Amino acid sequence: MREEKSTRLVLLPSYNSGSLLARTAAGVLDEWPHVWVVLDGSTDGSVEEVYDLASKNARLRIVHLQANGGKGAAVLHTMMLAQQEGFRHALVMDADGQHPASHVPEFMEISSKFPGAMILGVPVFGADAPSERIHGRRIGNFFAELETLWGGVRDSLFGFRLYPIKESLQVMSKTSHGRRFDFDTELAVRLFWAGVQPINRPVPVFYPPRKEGGVSHFAYLRDNVLLAKTHTRLGLLLLPQLLRVWKLRQKWKTLNGLS
Repeated sequence: MREEKSTRLVLLPSYNSGSLLARTAAGVLDEWPHVWVVLDGSTDGSVEEVYDLASKNARLRIVHLQANGGKGAAVLHTMMLAQQEGFRHALVMDADGQHPASHVPEFMEISSKFPGAMILGVPVFGADAPSERIHGRRIGNFFAELETLWGGVRDSLFGFRLYPIKESLQVMSKTSHGRRFDFDTELAVRLFWAGVQPINRPVPVFYPPRKEGGVSHFAYLRDNVLLAKTHTRLGLLLLPQLLRVWKLRQKWKTLNGLS
């Protein structure tokens, strides 16, 4: 497992995540030895706090981007850096305390058994989950399933996912889309089309209240319009490759024991 740990890292993209960033990073460091924080143009107090944490823990690395380019752009930039240093898989998770660090080892273990797969978190919502988040994502999930012909991408937006780096960079180099809130949708669908096996695992999701540092940059109208455009485009791109994607769907359904 030592070799597996040396080629897998946890990646925390962050834009003004407040005090929860340092707390999240510290929690992940308790679970995994390689943790990279990507400051995507952050200007709040989280910058100083996470740098202070890094000064006390050499296993935490900070990638500081001066301008905010969006989650997708930040993750892809950091994946390129990680690949240059020999990393082959990246577990991407939210930096604002929504995802439990305790699930990191499980995802890493599954990935070590299935190195060619993407391990996709499926959210288990609690009572604190905003209703618009629960109901609104059902539409996106339907279209993501449609774009993969119900082959195993069960949630289109959840940010707790382990991706193979090489394949992720390859598929995203073919498009200029998926650099912001649409990143997880775009990447999962394109990886599926490229023949990457999807493996789904349930993960609890929490929504820390503002008084505890909870921050949300989700803009209901802007981001839903972006997602609508994304699904329309991906749906059209699916049409000329229906037969090939159907064969992939059958393959992964069989291997995942869902046929």
